[in-house]
Parts: sequence; structure tokens; C-alpha cells
Amino acid sequence: MFKDALRLTKILHTLLKARIDKELDEFDKPKLISFLLLISPWQIYSAREPSGERLRVALEELGPIFIKFGQLLSTRPDVVPNEIAKSLKSLQDNLPHFSEKDAIAIIEKELGTNINSVFQDFNPSPLAAASIAQVYSAKLKEDHKDVVIKVVRPGIKNTILSDISLMRRIANFAEKKFEDAKRLQLSRLVSEYEAVILSELDMRLEASNIKQTRRNFEGNELLYVPDVYLDYCSESLLVMEMIEGIPVDRLDTLNDLGVDLKLVAERGVEIFLKQVFIDNFFHADMHPGNIFIDAKNPIDPAYVAVDYAIVGSLSEEEQYQIGRMLVAVIGRDFREVANILIESKWVNPETRLNDLENTIRAACEPIFDQPMEKINFGEMLLFIFESARRFDLRMQPSLMLLQKTLVNIEGLGKQLYPALDFWSIANPFLKNWISERYNPKKLAEWAKKNSLSWLEKARKFPEIADTALEQVSKLEDYQSANEERHKQLMSKIYQQSRFNNFLLIVFIILILFLIIT
Repeated sequence: MFKDALRLTKILHTLLKARIDKELDEFDKPKLISFLLLISPWQIYSAREPSGERLRVALEELGPIFIKFGQLLSTRPDVVPNEIAKSLKSLQDNLPHFSEKDAIAIIEKELGTNINSVFQDFNPSPLAAASIAQVYSAKLKEDHKDVVIKVVRPGIKNTILSDISLMRRIANFAEKKFEDAKRLQLSRLVSEYEAVILSELDMRLEASNIKQTRRNFEGNELLYVPDVYLDYCSESLLVMEMIEGIPVDRLDTLNDLGVDLKLVAERGVEIFLKQVFIDNFFHADMHPGNIFIDAKNPIDPAYVAVDYAIVGSLSEEEQYQIGRMLVAVIGRDFREVANILIESKWVNPETRLNDLENTIRAACEPIFDQPMEKINFGEMLLFIFESARRFDLRMQPSLMLLQKTLVNIEGLGKQLYPALDFWSIANPFLKNWISERYNPKKLAEWAKKNSLSWLEKARKFPEIADTALEQVSKLEDYQSANEERHKQLMSKIYQQSRFNNFLLIVFIILILFLIIT
């Protein structure tokens, strides 16, 4: 408890030093809290920088766990405003590397043998040092192949679990005391973060992701996926093939080699569309540091991707709705976009269609005044989600990963070839995908494949129906008695101003600090 109190004090100090308290001015606070903020010594610090920039600096100072949390928030337009999200996107998690002695000790522990019995030419200077793991180069002694060795930082799991435990207690406390915290589902956001960061800690999951992506692109020349050596992988160790390639943002090198940058940019879009709509398994961390270009044949270049710690997939319903939404946006059918958001319950289902349509149109129409090649489709989706926040936007983490991936892919494409027209590639692909996947023949095949499951459900139907009728009867009685109270409650909830998720956590930290002291 004492350790948590010290950590909480450090968090409080760091956030107030960044003058996050200025963002609380518009919210109602207890008079004691307002007075303490007014006389606090942190008033001497400047608040001239934009709030998003001040928050970014604070999270970087708090360390890798909060950096990762900030990166997650940057993908959540349903939680944080666009201005803050843009700043959080630039969070960096590069850390000083840990010692060669610690690295070798972890490798030998995971292998169960001396490092020299498996590897030769082990280079003690790490290729990269991030918040979760460190990467080294070596050769396999067995076949002399060049490999990279990814080693999880010593003690990082305990640190992560401790900070997540603190976050969860704060979130639970907030949800008990504040209706807005409950509506924003702070506990769920912390759980989402926990799932993401713990998956990054387990190298066996990344190895599995690599294998799956490699199978998906078998025989496909668009993307090369390095091989992974499962015999040497464990929870804290990943051994994979060393790849060759030019970093995707080295434009001068690519130009000197005569690489067709237009083709490279277009192939990036094709890879994205294939992973999302054909494979339903997409690399969700495609920033320049993880993407390389194989330029051995400059007129037929291919992508090489590494770091498969974060991958995404969609439910069949999400996949279909996002496909529809992309086609609707391309066709400027804002009414259809609004209808999809309501139908999918990504916004409050009671939202008036006309209101949402007009809001989306107001956000998107100015963008369409630009030439097509200047429009960023990923940012367009971000504008749509941002405009829908006042309609209680709530989206699944998988859709946020998808939106982040689209922004990365399109951004890379525009960097390679500024005149890239995402629309001309995506539009025919999506229309063909929708018509192909949902044509009568395909539906008949799907029905045949799932016929046994349907028969089993049909066999149980009489029993389910009896239970359902009984529950409906009870529900009708309850609903009749509480309908008016329900309407009043919903009206009150949706009239309240929407708290920013992260700022609310800061507010609760203040309260907890007072309790502790």
C-alpha cells in the first residue's frame, strides 16, 4: 500500500507539473479541490503549451507503462479529443538498453542451455531498445542462418502489473462515484490496455502471429514475412529470421535504386485491404520502423514487415459494416454512414439519423473540396469518429486498431508517392468484396456449412422459446412500471457534459491523494 501511495504521489506530481489541472477548469469540482489547486505550488509551471503536448511530456516522464497507455488513447477518438490524440501519437518508447549480462542470462534461462550451444557471433550491442523488449543479432549454430533475438526486459512484467492494478483501482473508484466515469467504461478501457500490453509481453503470441501472417501470404509476392524458429521461442524470447530491406522512409535510397514508388505505395494499400477483408488478420503496428522494402528488383518491389506483437481482427458484423462505411464515404453518402453508426450501435441507438448525418456532412464536406490525391482517407474516418463523439460514440478496440492501421498505411503511401489515390484502389475492391461475399451462392454455401449447428439450435428451440416467453412477460411488467423513470434517467445522462477519460482519471487521482494524506 505504501509503495502504491508513493507511485500515486509521483503520478500526481508529474501531471500537475504538466498543468493538467488547467483542463479541469470547465468541470464542477468540490470547493476544497478547487482551493487546493488554486494555491498549489504547481501554479509556477507554465501552461502555455497545448494541452496535448503537455500531456505527452508527462506520460513520457512517467515511463513505459504510461507511454503505452497514451499510445492506446491516441487511437480512441471516442474517448479523447482529436487535438490530444494527435499529440499522443508522437509518444516515443525508446529507453536505454539493459546490460549484456542481463540479456545473456535471460536468453540462457529461456533456452535452458549455454548461449554458445545455440548461437554464434552473438552481438552484445542491441539493434533496438524499446519499452517492452530489446533486440540482438546472431547466427544459428545449427545452420549458420542470420537471426534476430528479441528479449523481454527483466522485471518489466511486475512493473506493468503493479501500474495496471493501480489504474484499475482508480477506475473502479471513479465508476462508483461518477456517472460519467461509468458511462465511459473506464474499467473496460484499463482491461483493454491490459490485454494489449500483456500480449506484447508474451513472445509466444508474437511468434504465432508471425506464423499466421506468413501462411496468409504464402505464394503472395506483396509482403515477405520472416520465418520464426519456434523451437527457441518462449514467453520471454523470440528468435526469427534476420531480414534484408530498406527502411520505407529512406526515400533518397529508394529513388537512387530506381524503385517504382508509385507501385510501392499502391501495394501498401493492397496489403491493407487483403489483411483486413480477405485474411481478417492484420498487422496493427505498421509504422515506418517496422516496414522495409525489398528492392532487389526495383520494378517489382515488395514489402517486408517485422514486429507482429499487435495484430487485429474483426467480427463478421464489424467487417461488413466497416466495408459498407468505406464504400459510403467514398460515395459521399453521409446518410448511409450515419445509418451504419446507429445500426451498429457505435453511437447511442436513439440518435436522430438526420442530426448525425448533418454533423458528419459538416465535418467531411470541406475535406472533399480538395483534389482526390490530397485527401487522407484514414484521417477522414478520424474526423467522422470525432464528430460522432457527442452522440456517445463507443467503438470496439478492434475498430480503433483498424483505424490506426489505415492512417499508418495511407501515411506511408503518401510519403512514398504524394499523389496516391487510395479511393481508386479501395472502391472497386470493396464493392467486389461485398458483392462476392454476400451473393446468394456464397450465402447458400455458408448455410450448408453451418447446417448442423442450425439443426442443433432448432432442436433446443422449444425449450428456449418457453424460457424467453416467460422472461418477456416479466420484462413487460417491469418495463411498464419503470418506463418513465428510465426516460428521465437517459435524458439526464445524455445532457451531462462528456468528460475526457484521461482527465477524469487525473481528477480521481487528486481525490485519492487527499484521502491518503
